[in-house]
Amino acid sequence: MAVQSFPEKAYWITLNKVNGIGAVRFAALIERCGSAEAAWNAPIRTLQEAGLDRRSLENLLVARRQLNPGDEWERFQKSGFTAFTLDEATYPANLRQMDAPPPLLFVRGELIDSDELAVALVGTRRASSYGREVAHTVATDLAHANVTVVSGLALGIDTIAHRAAIDAGGRTIAVLGSGVDQIYPPQNHQLALEIERNGALVSEYPLGTRPIAANFPPRNRIISGLSRSVAIIEASQQSGALITADFALEQGRDLFADGYQDR
Repeated sequence: MAVQSFPEKAYWITLNKVNGIGAVRFAALIERCGSAEAAWNAPIRTLQEAGLDRRSLENLLVARRQLNPGDEWERFQKSGFTAFTLDEATYPANLRQMDAPPPLLFVRGELIDSDELAVALVGTRRASSYGREVAHTVATDLAHANVTVVSGLALGIDTIAHRAAIDAGGRTIAVLGSGVDQIYPPQNHQLALEIERNGALVSEYPLGTRPIAANFPPRNRIISGLSRSVAIIEASQQSGALITADFALEQGRDLFADGYQDR
């Protein structure tokens, strides 16, 4: 029986849903098989040669029985969102420069060329009055200078940075630890809609992905990856902001800091 074929991006979207196939294994599959469609239909031996371990191989075989690329493509098209694959020229240039960039980036809103000139502002959820003032001032100044503000939509510093950029007439990008159709925290639902109109919500996670705790540390590498520089405004020792700082250093981004919270 002939294998049914769908648009290539349908296979990227479907492969992206397989647990255990992250950026490194995804890239290895594309290199070995030549395309996402070929990887989806590849025999077990070829998948093993591409470096899939037992667990990821089993997950892919289960996904083949449970998922249909045509159905996944239809759901995605109905969403009205955009997705950029790593092999497309429209994939964000800053993100492409990092090690193991996400193979697929879902976008709600619009990314434009000037977003390459972006600065990430991140920090604590429990901002002091000083931290709130600094975040507001820096985001406002960046917006006035036509620099896109990148953050993570969290409460506290992130929220202030997004809001200030919008109020100043600038652009802002929120990187989510969930699917772009799953807004978290729920208190920022209205803000997310405004970000969509004045920039973009982005995520590497498939549509429908819930905001579980394990998703947030990896998304921080995208916050720094999309940016030329990263500014930390108040951060505790165990905060996600410091994880973002570590990624910024690994990626060779300029790193600035203002305020440390010992709590």
